Amino acid sequence: MSAPTAVTALGDADFLSLTTYRRTGEPVPTAVWAARDGDSLVVITSATSGKVKRIRRDPRVLLRPCDQRGTVAPDAPSAQGRAEVVADRAAQEGPRRALAAKYGWKFRAIDLMALAGRVAALLGRAPGERIILRLRD
Repeated sequence: MSAPTAVTALGDADFLSLTTYRRTGEPVPTAVWAARDGDSLVVITSATSGKVKRIRRDPRVLLRPCDQRGTVAPDAPSAQGRAEVVADRAAQEGPRRALAAKYGWKFRAIDLMALAGRVAALLGRAPGERIILRLRD
């Protein structure tokens, strides 16, 4: 593995504050799970989430370690990066394995709930598709 970049150096944190930007430039932070996958970090999220819509328009992101509620310590390191939406199911396998390796049973439980959401979506009851965000310097 190559030397960590500013983005991948944050990959050991349990939670990261992923900041995306509205059209107005207003920052929108969200606490996420992230895992290293090669030379990037990967995040899994709902395909219809606000962060995905914002990233499709503006791929700039700011990453900082945080707690599960999204609280960032004043002295926390940060990294500017760019996000890419990975919607192709085949391209999601490696990132899903990386997240499962880092978060174990918790990731599997969340992924199982997402599967139930996809089944509900097929029945016309709720949106359920999950996609990967790939974060790089």
